[in-house]
Amino acid sequence: MDFLTEEAVYKKTPQQLTALLYEGLIDSLEEAIENTKKSNYIHANKRLQKANDILRRLGVGLNYDAGIIAHQLDALYNYMAERLIEANMKKDVAMMQEVLTIAKDIANAWNEALKKQPTINTAAKKAATYEQFIMTE
Repeated sequence: MDFLTEEAVYKKTPQQLTALLYEGLIDSLEEAIENTKKSNYIHANKRLQKANDILRRLGVGLNYDAGIIAHQLDALYNYMAERLIEANMKKDVAMMQEVLTIAKDIANAWNEALKKQPTINTAAKKAATYEQFIMTE
């Protein structure tokens, strides 16, 4: 993940911040897997803890008014966190790889949705243009 200044982070939209969290999650998992394979369990443990912290932050940031998808993501984040705790205790790379695969799938879907998201809400812009010509008392 690229180095970000505090100012750059404040300029990001919530959607872009979520994408950064997914990127950080994937990076942490990849490092944890590599360190576990090398029997560097202390560093792997730190990376898995960071991955769990990111999952917690992703869960906290969910908007439950968005519908069932938010509840499903919450359940998925909880599942992933539980698998990472178990993988950390067992030093099981396959479990870590499972969570990494899920994280990559979610991140890819998120990034595709960001690409298709309009940058300007054209309906709201048209309404605002229209409203400036309405006389109110």
